Amino acid sequence: MIRIASVPDNICKVEEYLEQIFNEYHLDKNLYPNVLVSLTEAVNNAILHGNKSDESKFVCVKTTRLKRHICFRISDEGPGFDPASIPDPTLPENIANCGGRGVFLMQQLSDKIIFSDNGRTVEIKFMI
Repeated sequence: MIRIASVPDNICKVEEYLEQIFNEYHLDKNLYPNVLVSLTEAVNNAILHGNKSDESKFVCVKTTRLKRHICFRISDEGPGFDPASIPDPTLPENIANCGGRGVFLMQQLSDKIIFSDNGRTVEIKFMI
């Protein structure tokens, strides 16, 4: 597990953590880019949108390895949100929008994504 203060510069700690996880569990390095982008997006969203970059609030990343998949659970201390309210970034009216693609990217790059705790927690699963 890693606990990160909600400072945008702390996003670099995700890569260090992920390298440790890949080494510890001997995961296929071909999976690394998808996991890195997904995790970085989730932690970035938690810092910026969930905790509003409030340095007194934290983002936690917990990793669970099971037989056939690895799961990353990212939680923030913010008020939460409704994941269903995120506009589809692939629709013509949203294509030119700046931002709004993080959740879409996580969904495309992972095998499963589940929001819970009123949107304060996201679980991202990858088959291994």
